[in-house]
Amino acid sequence: MTLHVTNTLTGEKEPFEPRDPENVLLYYCGLTVSDPPHLGHARSWVHVDVMHRWLEYVGYDVRHVENFTDVNEKIVARVGEDDLGEDEAEVAESYVERTLMDMRSLNLLRAEVYPRVSEHVPEIIDLIETLVEKGYAYESAGSVYFDVSRFEEYGKLSNQELEEIESQGDPDERSEKRNPADFALWKGGGVAEDAVEEHRHEGAADPEHACETALTWDSPWGEGRPGWHIECSAMSMTHLGETLDLHVGGRDLVFPHHENEIAQSEAATDQQFAQYWLHCELFEMDDEKMSSSLGNFVTVEQAVDQWGTNVLRTFLTAGSYNSTQLYSDETIAEAEERWERLERAYEAAVETLDSPAAGSKVEDADLRAAVETAREAFVTAMNDDFNTREAQSALLSIASAVNSHLEAQPETYDYRGLREAVDALCELGDVLGFSFSGETTGTADLAGDVVELVLDVREREREDGNYDRADELRDELETLGVEVQDTDEGPSYRLPSTE
Repeated sequence: MTLHVTNTLTGEKEPFEPRDPENVLLYYCGLTVSDPPHLGHARSWVHVDVMHRWLEYVGYDVRHVENFTDVNEKIVARVGEDDLGEDEAEVAESYVERTLMDMRSLNLLRAEVYPRVSEHVPEIIDLIETLVEKGYAYESAGSVYFDVSRFEEYGKLSNQELEEIESQGDPDERSEKRNPADFALWKGGGVAEDAVEEHRHEGAADPEHACETALTWDSPWGEGRPGWHIECSAMSMTHLGETLDLHVGGRDLVFPHHENEIAQSEAATDQQFAQYWLHCELFEMDDEKMSSSLGNFVTVEQAVDQWGTNVLRTFLTAGSYNSTQLYSDETIAEAEERWERLERAYEAAVETLDSPAAGSKVEDADLRAAVETAREAFVTAMNDDFNTREAQSALLSIASAVNSHLEAQPETYDYRGLREAVDALCELGDVLGFSFSGETTGTADLAGDVVELVLDVREREREDGNYDRADELRDELETLGVEVQDTDEGPSYRLPSTE
């Protein structure tokens, strides 16, 4: 089955056909590094990572580029706060470092490159000059604006008519623009104090001082800073060329950001900017989208520390990239239960494979058929617009088949069938970014915290006279390699060595 994707540009689910049948050019609109990454960012990251993994799984070489926007008034507004830095560049560097650490904690494949706006100002200026020369942009009061009326297809991504589009940009730009919907490619001068005040946090430097630290560059139109939309066009084309295969981003970026990317890029090159536009739906919390500006977010660091990478990825892939997902205690608990089912089945299968009970002549046709059916279902799901929800269900069906086999065979087991199940869990689970290796990425103290919690429950069972259940809990801990010693002062334990 050929991979099909839902293309925002056409509104249709289409066969995916990259321009080069062996290579895929994938660009993802990355973060403005002005806040700690949160679960909303993690959701898009994980789904783009799954896209990357699946494209490689089916045989493509993937050139994946993801940018950092490190020039923005929101970054300037954080100057002097805590230990973030004393100027815009230092604050951005602090958040870039944290973002990269969060990406690694989520087990994301590395992009080919993570370009930054501050590194690509010469390319941005060159692109703007091309648009001015071709009559698509004009200079006004030291700034440069894109004339949307000159691009006949403006609105084709967001399905809007030009006359219906309201004014873009800051209100103070209106007197400088020919049309209200024109957008800035280059902004003359530095950062306005009122823009910094709008985003300033307690403890940050006063807006006047913070603005003095903002980055500016010389240009043919005077000193200034690049506009937001032109940055992604310049960075993506610098590293991937004039036409991308896949351009991915959040649903909230369709307009104006991605609409403007198309206009300025295609006006400059006379080539299609991206063949397929995929948009991740928003992540909801308390009936609102999770966002830094609303302050209703859980950071990636907090989430990984609390639940670990596998549970978090199970949660984030429980819904497809283009479906709205709700964060709640209940949905997290469901993800924990699903991951535990997968992990327990995997560990039970591996333990049986490595025991004399796995026989070379035992054959469970139901187990083998279930694994093969699950493989087919997984491939079908992923080729259907990266349907991670159904793909995850296919993995869970393997877990169920393993459990059924082990329960039905009291003495000897199907070695080949179990090996096929383990191989499928590892191979297909890797597409979703799962790791069955036993490695976790929560806090270093998490294992000890869990053991102490189990021992507290065991003590309560003993106090209530439920000695059989207390013994079962101790046995289960010892099965995991945790040595429990009862003393006069209470139970003590020793975790298994990690060396």
